[in-house]
Amino acid sequence: MGVLLAGLLLAGGLALVWQHYQQFLGTPLKLPEEGLVVEIAGGETAARVAARLESQGVLGDARLLRFHLRLHPELGRIKAGEYLLEPGLTPVGLLELLVSGRTRMHEITFPEGWTFRQWRQAMDRHPALKHLLTGLSDAEVMERLGHPGAHPEGRFFPDTYLFPKGFTDLELLRRAYRRMEEELAAAWESRAKDLPLESPDELLILASIVEKETARPEERRQIAGVFVRRLRRGMKLQTDPTVIYGMGERYRGNIRRSDLREDTPYNTYVHAGLPPTPICMPGRAALLAAANPAPGKALYFVARGDGSHHFSSSLKEHNRAVRKYQLKKR
Repeated sequence: MGVLLAGLLLAGGLALVWQHYQQFLGTPLKLPEEGLVVEIAGGETAARVAARLESQGVLGDARLLRFHLRLHPELGRIKAGEYLLEPGLTPVGLLELLVSGRTRMHEITFPEGWTFRQWRQAMDRHPALKHLLTGLSDAEVMERLGHPGAHPEGRFFPDTYLFPKGFTDLELLRRAYRRMEEELAAAWESRAKDLPLESPDELLILASIVEKETARPEERRQIAGVFVRRLRRGMKLQTDPTVIYGMGERYRGNIRRSDLREDTPYNTYVHAGLPPTPICMPGRAALLAAANPAPGKALYFVARGDGSHHFSSSLKEHNRAVRKYQLKKR
């Protein structure tokens, strides 16, 4: 009788333990509303992570999680990285998350029209990136990327990029470089047949100028059309953004007459044809506009002051527009 009673008590105790264990598995972790970021170091075990979370008051009983791991050893093969634990996550969900490797993703945005210098400044400031390129020259960066001697301007596609913590600035640039190669190839493939452009590189240069000249989507193809017609006629492009790019860090917001006469490789008031390199990172819309410019007769345009431009087919009309919109004379 004593043996039977002891057996019943043992069975009852085990049933309570099992019930407690099952309840533990389905009870959400104690997480703040905004979630909790947890970083798992390389080689760190699931048991150690459980102990750490228990000490932080997040996990109720690390022993029960270790017991669960003995029953399901495949859940112990967690991956290193930074994870966001969101409210509602259970102990089982925690292990599944850490095994999946779905690490927390960070982002960085490179707007259309930014220069390579602005890209590098943004990467240097980003705390989640691993910085391998800080302090290197642009030429050294391109060498690290496997493109020695190449000019970096225009070669990286502007977009928002997602990456895990510890992702390197070098790999980020590799990704953006591949994207630009793909986008440029697609634009070149779709180009109009009679363009006065000899290579995808020239298309990239033209697209970068279009990108800097207007932010209005409806004007991009018109702007490209003006430049294409000027190239066909051997006219100088006479575009201020190229002058500004050639001035570099000397530019302080204004272009003087002396700047327009300065003989830099990028001064399209001095030199005919396209500048030697792009002047910024153009987006897809600018690439497609340069590849398929709008037809028309306009050879000039001037800013109206509201973000739009007035287009003219003759110098006389253009001069009137300059007096009206730039000099405020009618």
